[in-house]
Amino acid sequence: MKQLYMMMLGMLVVIGSFAQNLQLKFIPLAGNTSLVLDDSIYQTKAGEPITVRKFLFYVSHIQVKDVHGKTIPVKNNYYLFSASDTATWNIALPIQPQMLSAVSFTIGVDSIKNVSGIQTGALDPMLGMFWTWNTGYIFAKLEGNSTASPLPQQTFSYHVGGYKHNENAARTIYIPINSSHKVTTITIGANVLSWFNGVNALSIKAHPLCHSPGKLAMQIADNYSNMFQLLKVQ
Repeated sequence: MKQLYMMMLGMLVVIGSFAQNLQLKFIPLAGNTSLVLDDSIYQTKAGEPITVRKFLFYVSHIQVKDVHGKTIPVKNNYYLFSASDTATWNIALPIQPQMLSAVSFTIGVDSIKNVSGIQTGALDPMLGMFWTWNTGYIFAKLEGNSTASPLPQQTFSYHVGGYKHNENAARTIYIPINSSHKVTTITIGANVLSWFNGVNALSIKAHPLCHSPGKLAMQIADNYSNMFQLLKVQ
């Protein structure tokens, strides 16, 4: 009976500890509405209609700052967000709820991991986010269909990556929070239309495909670095 009591007490401690972790949650959007894969039609700023089939990106190097601007140490891990898998939308950070001023993270995989051999977990090449040992990981992926595309089946496909100095597509995102209460959950929207509507106008008709590091990949990365917006702080 005593053993059962101690076991239950241990489980409650674990559950309670998890509940007290700071949660970072990503929500896929298309403009101001929830993204619906494979079905809904959205329109880019250029007037090109799109249907999205895949939307994925790597999140790494997460940092949070307290209300005094001090960075709270967080061990770096890699997380693969997939719009088709809600289990990947939430990241539990080993940080107690507290008042925060900002959160930052990187979209991408650093150069060391790109050349460190076969990885596991979120970086497992079997997840379809890896090119070759020469070109490394795909940092973000967007695939779908558009009547503007000249490709067969009117597809478009953007696999963005590149870790070398002159073609680095990793982007750091900084989001102010400035909370007046202890934060338990930070909800961030990720707007797919920003891939097309950012600082570099992206036309599916002109560029339906990007499958290698280089100028176009970096331009797309500049675009989607602005796709994140703070939706809610709890």
